[in-house]
Amino acid sequence: MNNFKIESELNLTLMYLELIPKIFSDYSSIIGKDRYLNSAVLIPILILDDKEYLLFEKRSTTVRQPGEISFPGGHFEISRDKDFMDSAIRETSEELGIPKNKITILGKLGTLVTPMGIIVETYIGKLEVQSLDELKYDLKEVDQIFLVPLEFFVNNEPDKYENQLQLHPYIVNENGEKIELLPVKELGLPERYANPWTKGKHRVLVYRYENEIIWGITAELIYELVNRLRKLDAG
Repeated sequence: MNNFKIESELNLTLMYLELIPKIFSDYSSIIGKDRYLNSAVLIPILILDDKEYLLFEKRSTTVRQPGEISFPGGHFEISRDKDFMDSAIRETSEELGIPKNKITILGKLGTLVTPMGIIVETYIGKLEVQSLDELKYDLKEVDQIFLVPLEFFVNNEPDKYENQLQLHPYIVNENGEKIELLPVKELGLPERYANPWTKGKHRVLVYRYENEIIWGITAELIYELVNRLRKLDAG
């Protein structure tokens, strides 16, 4: 009986081992992705007078993070988008007032995972327009748009700063009451987790172009794009 039990458990284990390569063949997947804020952005490139420009939006005062500079993009909507590239194209079309057939995807830059738990699927695209006048951007979301020569970012390094996150095992509500989020003592976890602890320092990039400050996620995406272009140019 014991031999039969051991053999049955071994067969079950072997069955799982055979399934693993079939189920887990995508090594690029992000564990727990569905628990985070998933979004997609487009880095828009325009060609005007034989010169390459990146297009930026300054966010409207009526939306989240008003006045900040960003690329067009937004949340993945399962009812409207078949994939993240679809999200990037749709959001760009809506925000800039450009037909989807005038957006040509050149490639995918990659996936950015931020310390705040935001996942950004990033695409690079060319806007098939001859002038900014062709763009009827949505004033509810976009206060203004402007261009920066791509070569500016290639030739200029960003300023580099740092910030630090803290993890809190409890919160204090508006009545001053302490609400425990992680029961450290009950779980027998080390005492140091009973108080806020730091998550390490995180890089913050800042580009200064004329009177505009381009920073945060947008600056990280530019930095990645520019570094890859430099490597190609050097090769």
